Amino acid sequence: MKKEELFERIKGKVIVSCQAVPGEPLYVEEKSIMYLMARAAKQAGTPAIRTSSIRDVTAIKQETGLPVIGLVKIQYEGFESYITPTMKEVDDLIAADSDVIALDCTSQKRGDGKSISQFMTEVREKYPQAVLMADISTYEEGVNAWKLGMDLVGTTMSGYTDYTPKMDGPDYELVRRLSETLDIPVIGEGRIHSPQQAVEMLDAGAFAVVVGGAITRPLEIAQRFIKAVEGR
Repeated sequence: MKKEELFERIKGKVIVSCQAVPGEPLYVEEKSIMYLMARAAKQAGTPAIRTSSIRDVTAIKQETGLPVIGLVKIQYEGFESYITPTMKEVDDLIAADSDVIALDCTSQKRGDGKSISQFMTEVREKYPQAVLMADISTYEEGVNAWKLGMDLVGTTMSGYTDYTPKMDGPDYELVRRLSETLDIPVIGEGRIHSPQQAVEMLDAGAFAVVVGGAITRPLEIAQRFIKAVEGR
């Protein structure tokens, strides 16, 4: 799918994130089951799926036929970043026909000694036609990713780096600032717990929104209800 067609498909819509990593209740060692979550998301009308791991990219594309924003979550020694942190993961996602490749474009420590700017430049040079999504946590990181040729910027990491404030809800202000500056799509992502918050993200200027935990992580959903009731 061409980039322009993909962007037109997702504009103003909710992209559902269907992810499960080892240690989570919906992670099954033997096989991917995230295609079932993706099946439900497709029936609900999502135009695309965001998912982690090569096996889930493959299974979800086969099940739904929808474009997939793929990433690989892996923690290497010496790396603070864990979303598609090295070229190996990029290579694997390309081989799996991931429609968009999401990678950590924050300023967190990299164990290979490269700066994030150097890594982004290397990825773009190796895969000039790939659609690349920068997961960032600050305005400056988003601008840097844009200048280095990323195709989309997502606020995924806001509140998840040690130099950004922890918040209970979405980072509307970051979305607003980036959307006023960048001429590429800004994807609002992170702690969108309700339909109203998704609408407010779009109102803040987001090109599209990604919602994951509020839809596809039953442990988080159950904990939110239980915490609210027990704390009343």
